[in-house]
Amino acid sequence: MTTSTAVRQRTPAGYDDLPRLMGLMTGDEKHGPAATSTLDALWVLYDRVLRVTPGTAEAPDRDRFLLSKGHGPMAYYAVLAAKGFLPADWLPGFGAYDSPLGHHPDRTLLPGVEIGSGSLGHGLPLAVGTALGLRAQGLSEPRVWVLVGDAELDEGSNHEALAYAGATGLDSLHTLVIDNASASHALPGGIAARFEAAGWSTATVDGRDHEALYAAFTAPHPGRARAVVARVEPAYA
Repeated sequence: MTTSTAVRQRTPAGYDDLPRLMGLMTGDEKHGPAATSTLDALWVLYDRVLRVTPGTAEAPDRDRFLLSKGHGPMAYYAVLAAKGFLPADWLPGFGAYDSPLGHHPDRTLLPGVEIGSGSLGHGLPLAVGTALGLRAQGLSEPRVWVLVGDAELDEGSNHEALAYAGATGLDSLHTLVIDNASASHALPGGIAARFEAAGWSTATVDGRDHEALYAAFTAPHPGRARAVVARVEPAYA
């Protein structure tokens, strides 16, 4: 690839380009519906909320975004390409043997990726640790976001993490739960109620409504961790 081609492929794109970018990725492990459920929330975060760019992906004061939802990488890669973190011409190689775009993101291969997602239930505990690490370094400005699926909340590791974050007032921590009704075990009172019981600030919104997502993402929550539940169409509808 020539330098001019690489620059052109990294030109930021818009929301309307996302279906085209996602369409470049093929294969049996796309998990299309699960990935698409995250698309609007991811876009609003990267377009209007997260303080991180390709040029600041290693800056100490950047916001951190952690993808925990194991079936979400296709949408994540499309958004990263749209925002110039990776070349769009990498997308057709998704999942190929020699491609940096694995079925789960690899933080050592992709700019802007903070963790390698995989087994359900890892992302929220890692986000808690990231927030604690930033606090220990005296970095009060960076915010930590983690995107989880509703089914991940079946995992005990997440309940321990959310209980700890609530009790310690980790207000730099934000959890985005994509609720596509795929959890095996119902949570009494709904997903947000579990976070509220642990002391979090919460909001439940339409996961396709960009303005509602933005308002929920940016609402003040001093002294409390924040959870936003984004409801989308059921995975198996």
